[in-house]
Amino acid sequence: MTPTSPAPTGSSASPSSSSTRPNLIVVCVDQMRADAMGIAGNEHIDTPYLDQLAREGFRFTRAYSATPTCVPARVALLTGKSQEAHGRYGYREGIDFAAAYPTTLPSTLRDAGYQTYGVGKMHVFPDRARCGFEDVLLHDGFLHVSRRQSAGPSGANDDYVDWLRRETGDPRADYQETGIGCNAMTARPWEREERLHPTRWVADESFRFLQRRDPTRPFFLYMGFHRPHAPFDPPGYLFEKYRAQPHVRRPMGSWVSRFDEHRRDHQVEAEFGARKDSVHHEVRAGYYGSIEFIDLQMNRLREALSDHGLLESTAIAFVSDHGEMLGDHDMYRKSVGYEGSAHIPFLLHLPPALREKVGDPREVGDVVELRDLMPTLLDLVGIPVPEGVDGASLLPAMRGEQQVRDHLHGEHVISALGRHSMQWIRTERHKYLWFSGDGHEQLFDLEDDPHELADLAQDPAHAEQLARHRALLIAALEGREEGYVRGGDLVTGRTPQSEASWVREFARL
Repeated sequence: MTPTSPAPTGSSASPSSSSTRPNLIVVCVDQMRADAMGIAGNEHIDTPYLDQLAREGFRFTRAYSATPTCVPARVALLTGKSQEAHGRYGYREGIDFAAAYPTTLPSTLRDAGYQTYGVGKMHVFPDRARCGFEDVLLHDGFLHVSRRQSAGPSGANDDYVDWLRRETGDPRADYQETGIGCNAMTARPWEREERLHPTRWVADESFRFLQRRDPTRPFFLYMGFHRPHAPFDPPGYLFEKYRAQPHVRRPMGSWVSRFDEHRRDHQVEAEFGARKDSVHHEVRAGYYGSIEFIDLQMNRLREALSDHGLLESTAIAFVSDHGEMLGDHDMYRKSVGYEGSAHIPFLLHLPPALREKVGDPREVGDVVELRDLMPTLLDLVGIPVPEGVDGASLLPAMRGEQQVRDHLHGEHVISALGRHSMQWIRTERHKYLWFSGDGHEQLFDLEDDPHELADLAQDPAHAEQLARHRALLIAALEGREEGYVRGGDLVTGRTPQSEASWVREFARL
């Protein structure tokens, strides 16, 4: 069995010249939960092209975002590092990405001869930081820092805005003018032509790159879809399709009342609180419609690759930075360690030449993380994994040779359920959660209880499992600057690292 966080020492694939290496495409969507696909057993959403991508490739059924909000998750994706290695434990904008992380997946591929190009959402600072891409076209969605700096949306930091204004002839056109907020639990159909939707724009500009690429070099294309993150505004026909579906009962754990003091019932951006059933139903329609619209772009991608003769030489990875609670346990948005927020889709579709390295397509049940994407892609194309990357190549697991890890450690600073660092351990069957503020513990058997309805932490029959998972967390937190561990025990009430860093920074100002 491999260590919990194996540090790769290099590539297991045989080296090849850059001219013969396969092309790579990473499709990263924002805020898509793992069960929002037909192939995941969801009977209420249609994703035929993602399902096809999964059936013809590898689907990692236990894939997670260890720090489930946009900023730290994207650091993990681009650097191949755990939160312990990259140092981002919560959502915080304004940190210079290029200075903090000079070595990334695109920079490593670029240095090996790849043409690297990014379209859509990157969510790094400064906004135009290339992070190893030779060029980028940006649409990050509503970034508060950027909008405040330019008094609204600006083509200086959002290429989609500049394009939208040219296409419509409206110099004040704004992707936010529908009236639904960037984190709001509200929904409505897209009001403009379908071709003007940011999801279509990311796809169209990506296909334009395929036309204009350097044919003498392999390429790495990053397609960063902002949706299905709010605003939930798919084209009208998709919104109405899911709006017409019967209302679906949401999972509601027996433990939810324990957090009642933190409820913000019926507040439009609340992460924890009740919603009217009509509001929830429309949000779900907008969310599912946004995902099906992305699904259609995946078919367009396949056709575009075929048109350019690239389908048989291009690997496609599909991931999300984190999930969306979507009303489970009266929770919305992300940041928590529960399945809706932390469990993500992770698909890898390989061309025939690469399939020979790993065997036939199948589902892989190993516990994997976003940080594993970088070393996996580098391993596939025969490029050594840079020093400091502590993600693991998934090729051995895809071949059925070696387990990736026996557990993962996730965490995030939260406020929705009280001010805590929410720490969690995911093993093959169980999930253990610990709230640093008051020491509250939870334990779920995800095999028998995939929706986390029954908290087993107080059940004497599961005391051994509880102790085992607590010990794994203690080992993960040993030596952290917050002092979460002292004398071999967990310590409550400690200030989370991101807040501790803020305190030190502001003290210097």
